[in-house]
Amino acid sequence: MATGWAGDGAVQDQIDATVKDGIKRARGQLRQGPGLTHCEECDTPIPEARRKAVAGVRLCISCQEAEDRERHAAGGYNRRGSKDSQLR
Repeated sequence: MATGWAGDGAVQDQIDATVKDGIKRARGQLRQGPGLTHCEECDTPIPEARRKAVAGVRLCISCQEAEDRERHAAGGYNRRGSKDSQLR
């Protein structure tokens, strides 16, 4: 199969590198160590079960949900760039 300038498997190599970079970035954002005993936003006590379950926890459940909603709303772009989304 003719591939032009790209060698065989170059596309798959690029996909693999992108996935590895994404995993590395996600792991770098994970918190480590002991969590806080009180939420850094509202100062509500964080239950011990949550501190054990989530390493480095800094927010109570309600503040974490609010942050997740905010982050989800801000990240509303199409990463795939599908043709369907480009036609809209």
